[in-house]
Amino acid sequence: MNTPTQHPYDQLTPDRVLDAVESVGFISDARIMTLNSYENRVYQVGIDDGEPVIAKFYRPGRWSRKQIIEEHQFTLDLKNLDLPIVAPLADSEGQTLHEFSDFLFALFPRQGGHAPELDNPDNLQILGRTLGRIHKLGAATAFAHRPAINLQRYGIDSVKYLLSNGFIPASLMEAYQTLTRDLLHRLDCISQQQGYQAIRVHGDCHAGNILWRNQAPHFVDFDDTCMAPAVQDLWMLLSGSRAEQTVQMAEILEGYSEFMDFSPSELNLIEYLRTLRLLNYSGWLAKRWDDPAFPKAFTWFNTERYWAEHILELREQLAALDEPVLSVFGQI
Repeated sequence: MNTPTQHPYDQLTPDRVLDAVESVGFISDARIMTLNSYENRVYQVGIDDGEPVIAKFYRPGRWSRKQIIEEHQFTLDLKNLDLPIVAPLADSEGQTLHEFSDFLFALFPRQGGHAPELDNPDNLQILGRTLGRIHKLGAATAFAHRPAINLQRYGIDSVKYLLSNGFIPASLMEAYQTLTRDLLHRLDCISQQQGYQAIRVHGDCHAGNILWRNQAPHFVDFDDTCMAPAVQDLWMLLSGSRAEQTVQMAEILEGYSEFMDFSPSELNLIEYLRTLRLLNYSGWLAKRWDDPAFPKAFTWFNTERYWAEHILELREQLAALDEPVLSVFGQI
């Protein structure tokens, strides 16, 4: 049993990682390298007479078996359509999710590549085509166990957790409470007005989860795959000024529309989804603060300066929600 000062990942020693990999039938050469991941623990493990594998140990208590298996099946279905998806490896019995010493884990092939150059119009069109194909399958059916991106889960619950667990400094409490009350009300109004189709999406489709190789994007880390509007996988590829984002979205959608219809009304959701991500990110860091890896990696979090800047950022987002919608098609 863990003591109050222990975290479950404290039990994940290098020997335990190697033993877990070998329990699936691989023979390790004992080389192990920790990769950059905080939500889960991810390692590159050398294999005797073979290519290294990537071992991903899921955070205990975050996802159920059914949710993880649903994630795996989605990526395998995409892979079977010859899409550039890094899907988990199956063992001799066809299983992709394994358990060792109370940890659920999966093995993946090592994928090389670099971050995509998002200022290249051709790259944006290629990304759009690939996402269009991903979403075409994603719209074919719904997840039965994976969650959805919505106001309750990403917004209301995050704010409630921060307020209930002493993270907001007393000097900023009133400002945070007043601002988030207004912000959540505004988000609720938007969610009530919008009607959109929720489909299976990647969910965390930023440049860090895309590896560019051989003039093609390879999508990794479907850990946050969920039900959401299609634009959730598009807006995080945008950057720069409004004019620049308009051009970027036009390029993405030119490729996307070759395989999947896009509803222009979903452009109304970009700032809504961006705001939910900001609220959820602070809540996520707070909920993980008992994991020793987080205070070491995110030293700037949970300081008075952080919360002051976060409040300013949220004020800017409240204003952004009332700005004209990004328009690519001339009218929405």
